[in-house]
Amino acid sequence: MSTKSGKNTTGKGAAKLLAVLLVIGFLIYVAAAGLGKNQSGSVNDIKLGLDLAGGVSITYQAVGEEPTSTDMADTVYKLQLRAQNYSNEAEVYQEGSDRINVDIPGVSDANEILQELGKPGSLTFQDQSGNILLTGMDVQSAEAGIMGESNNREYVVSLTFTEEGAKKFAEATTERVGQIIYIIYDNEVVSNPVVRTAITGGQCSIEGMGSYEEADILASTIRIGALPVELEEIRSNVVGAKLGQEAISTSLMAGAIGLGLVMLFMMIVYGVPGVAASLALALYTSLIIFLLSVYKITLTLPGIAGIILSIGMAVDANVIIFARIKEEMAAGKSVRSSMKDGFKKALSAIVDGNITTLIAAFVLWWRGSGTVKGFAQTLALGVVLSMFTALVITRVILGALYEVGLSDSKLYGYNPGKPKKEWKAIDFLGKKHICFVISLAVIAVGLVSMGMNGSKGSGILNYSLEFKGGTSTSVTFNEDMTLEQIQAQVVPVVAQVTGDQDIQTQKVSGGNEVLIKTRTLSVEERQEMDQLLADSFGVDQELITAESISATVSSEMKQDAVIAVIIATIAMLLYIWLRFKDIRFASSAVLALLHDVLVVLTCYAALRWTVGNTFIACMLTIVGYSINATIVIFDRIRENLKTPKLYGDLKALVNGSITQTLTRTIYTSLTTFITVFVLWIVGVTAIKEFALPLIVGIVCGGYSSVCITGALWYLMKKKSYEGEK
Repeated sequence: MSTKSGKNTTGKGAAKLLAVLLVIGFLIYVAAAGLGKNQSGSVNDIKLGLDLAGGVSITYQAVGEEPTSTDMADTVYKLQLRAQNYSNEAEVYQEGSDRINVDIPGVSDANEILQELGKPGSLTFQDQSGNILLTGMDVQSAEAGIMGESNNREYVVSLTFTEEGAKKFAEATTERVGQIIYIIYDNEVVSNPVVRTAITGGQCSIEGMGSYEEADILASTIRIGALPVELEEIRSNVVGAKLGQEAISTSLMAGAIGLGLVMLFMMIVYGVPGVAASLALALYTSLIIFLLSVYKITLTLPGIAGIILSIGMAVDANVIIFARIKEEMAAGKSVRSSMKDGFKKALSAIVDGNITTLIAAFVLWWRGSGTVKGFAQTLALGVVLSMFTALVITRVILGALYEVGLSDSKLYGYNPGKPKKEWKAIDFLGKKHICFVISLAVIAVGLVSMGMNGSKGSGILNYSLEFKGGTSTSVTFNEDMTLEQIQAQVVPVVAQVTGDQDIQTQKVSGGNEVLIKTRTLSVEERQEMDQLLADSFGVDQELITAESISATVSSEMKQDAVIAVIIATIAMLLYIWLRFKDIRFASSAVLALLHDVLVVLTCYAALRWTVGNTFIACMLTIVGYSINATIVIFDRIRENLKTPKLYGDLKALVNGSITQTLTRTIYTSLTTFITVFVLWIVGVTAIKEFALPLIVGIVCGGYSSVCITGALWYLMKKKSYEGEK
């Protein structure tokens, strides 16, 4: 009977393993080659952002008198919101004193975009006699929504007016109950709702839409119509990627090498579980490529950051599980029982760590804009997939490998015949004051550096074009040059004038025109650069034009990002508080997050690293990574608090908990470090600038989780703990 049962088990295990391998093989094929003529689901079908693939560039000019700087800034921000209906990665910035440039990635048909985007014009609310009651400036927000139950749904647009607009609307509706108010955009009636009652609260709903899409279009039209400045389109063209094909190919190569090294590491360290994790990681990578393609999520450098973080978390979940399995085997349990209990005990740490990161991703998507939204999308997608592959796929594969005969505990990293070493906790808390002093000293260096930089007039941080604007120079060369040629030949010539490498280039499709964006140049520097370009490439100086451009990251976008991070931090704090039932866990975790951000900020200030679009993504990646590592240690402390007598006192308990999770912290930091380090080694300049802060953040996150968070919690907890005893 036992032999027959064993054969049946082996057969089932082989069938499971074969099925999983076939699925993984199919998904890898789809990720590489795609389905159908359009290669749907493949890496080649992923929608790339403006920095990686280029897109359409549209320039608008203000109509009438020259607008004020405030009106132009407001227009840029509101046009950014409109452009994000077509891509989260769209960039909108001011050019000169009365022009606005809109760059929309992932498209090549300017006419199609112009038809969809429309000409931004004026929006008015008028009565039946044509009197203007309100303008777009009186509208604060417009959002599509659904009211009622599923069998009686109604699609509406909810309007919120400014304080002044609320007064105007209250007066207008009080006098016109039963009459129509026309909403007119670009001399066309886009909606004609009937006033049913006087509306004095500053909010109203427009009903009667046939679908959510219709309501969304109307809401979007009202938002774009609230522009302070009326614009007209003066030119449009297709521009090439900022980073070029080399950036894509090197990123892919770095990702493949990093992934391969991580898989090799997992198999060497964990044996059979490492094989299961590697197969699950291959499935994860294929799935994320497939979903990015199918859902047309625009991928940019910040998006790559989100994927890198989620890969690290996918490995992290496996490391937590395998460490638990090994602990269960050391306690005398069988391999099968250890696997079952290992997954069960690892579940809370994995779920809590991933949910806190998902909370951050949701808030960043909800409140953020531009690259922040792109980062949040890819991060959320990656986190959900990493949880699925770690908790479901790894478990299935591991069970199948066990059932086909790989059941010896030595294959799972535990040798029962090997003499046990006496377990001894490392006294991390005994060195807490040294760690605190080191951390405070590093942060102080950052603050002093920012103060010194500011006093020199060079800016507290080395802001890039995205943050401070600059000069855009249009050069028509005598021959068609690739972006790689431009990067290798033209950029060094321009750098002779600017004195730095913060130079962005874009190629205009269908000609020899190249846009060169640099820091703000003086008249003398412009003349010097024109002469150098003429001498080096024989270009006609008469065809070289230059305009001042504003930052693509507007003050409103920065404010949105800061607000999003604050809300996300508060939300994570509340979640940790509720899950761990102790505010000290939450507060010490948040303090550690602040520590990590400030340490990386110190590097930006002291080493004058360029602060560009990827700066926000780097900081967000560090926050997500650090909180996940901290959760694992706190989960172990929470578990050990159930049996405090095993440790004697609170200090021993905390030291023991940190020591028990130390291997996991090191391995997770190492695997994520490998991925980013390879990216830094083989990447182009822009990718190196993006990878280096991440490397610092990974090291700092591991350090703070081990040396700072537990110590902070201990200092907050020890008085009440002694009282409880």
